[in-house]
Amino acid sequence: MRTFLLTFQELMRYKSALVGLLILSFLVGIAIYAVVTIPYGEAVQLWRGTGEKWRVNPRNASPVWVDYFTPKKLARTLILDSGQAQRTEEMLGTVARRIKFIYIFDYNADVFPSELAITYKTNFQKKPPLVEVIWITPDGREFSLGRETLKQVGLRTQWHMLSVDEKLRRAIGGAPEKIFFMDPEQPERPVKGKHKIIIKAILFEPDAEISPQVIVYGTVHGMAGTDHLRRDIMVALLWGAPVALSFGLAASFGTVITSIIFAAISAWFGGMVDTLLQRLTEIRMVLPTLPILIMVGLFYSKSIWAILATLLVLNIIESSVKTYRAMFLQEKNAPYIEAARSYGAGSIRIIFRYLIPRVVPWLIPSFVLAVPSYVFLEASLSVLGLGDPVLPTWGKLLSDAYSQGALYRGYYYWVLEPAFLLMLSGFGFTLIGYTLDRIFNPKLREI
Repeated sequence: MRTFLLTFQELMRYKSALVGLLILSFLVGIAIYAVVTIPYGEAVQLWRGTGEKWRVNPRNASPVWVDYFTPKKLARTLILDSGQAQRTEEMLGTVARRIKFIYIFDYNADVFPSELAITYKTNFQKKPPLVEVIWITPDGREFSLGRETLKQVGLRTQWHMLSVDEKLRRAIGGAPEKIFFMDPEQPERPVKGKHKIIIKAILFEPDAEISPQVIVYGTVHGMAGTDHLRRDIMVALLWGAPVALSFGLAASFGTVITSIIFAAISAWFGGMVDTLLQRLTEIRMVLPTLPILIMVGLFYSKSIWAILATLLVLNIIESSVKTYRAMFLQEKNAPYIEAARSYGAGSIRIIFRYLIPRVVPWLIPSFVLAVPSYVFLEASLSVLGLGDPVLPTWGKLLSDAYSQGALYRGYYYWVLEPAFLLMLSGFGFTLIGYTLDRIFNPKLREI
């Protein structure tokens, strides 16, 4: 413990280490926040987009903070529930009744909305409701969206995406999100003011109910924006931190520990054991890591844990074994080793009690510096389409952005946000690693 405290005090003398620790603390804070606020099961479900969770989000929307750097006021998503509408009801005989919903909202953005939709949550048994929708613009133009008979049975939600309704497009002469919000005198600009939406529903059953919802999709959403599947990118940014840190630390720790153990065994026993381990190390040095991991991802499993296990197996006898072996050969003939032999210490005790602890201080910088390389490796596999199909990660964000042509379509946030976090994690660990290298290697202090 005293050695650890002295090392930490020495570490605090370097500004680079302070910056690295601040970055690492920030990433750890993100990881803890993600795990606590969004449990694993919920994160997977959210990223898969199951159910109707993301359908109220706009597609390919920029982060809300972009609005502060643009001269135009961007559109936010408006969700108008039936509770916000003026509701009137009248009987049409002994059973049938007409319910009228009037929605009024103020639109003051300088750009057009991205999409329009109306949802109906209904509860009927046999006879579906008949619905009619009328849209009245601030300048008094009136558009009839026609009548339709709802098809869902039971308490379910039926979606009517106005923006992709070809029949409606032909009737009004264009996309609804443009026609309804267009200023007739300046078609390239939206008209501002209060829009009125009238929804008339005729119910044919005494116990039937209907709850309409109007969604005016914006062009910005959340602190991180959305992707092509309407998913909130913040989920992947948050959960990418614990995945990246756990993968990088586990791979680095496992690689260093296994390599140092095999190097100590090779140096201590010598003879055939040393020859065998050195030949295996040389064979491993000519085997390409990335193609092997790609083969595992293609033919076995894309799970991040399968990739991690393969990586640990490959790196048991990596090139660093030769470096560690040279260090152990120097320690092998040290006086304290001879003293251990004299009182009858066995080979296992000497290796794990005397040899390995002596070189651990020199291994700590290597361990820290190796973490970002494994973080980038996981991201690289994801970009190649071999990432974990379940977990939301930074690499998966970059993969989706690449496949959807995000940069060519102007969705820069989709690429810059995960790339920034990847570079930040690499920068933080590198600052700490090089500082530790200076502390444990006195020759570097003069540089």
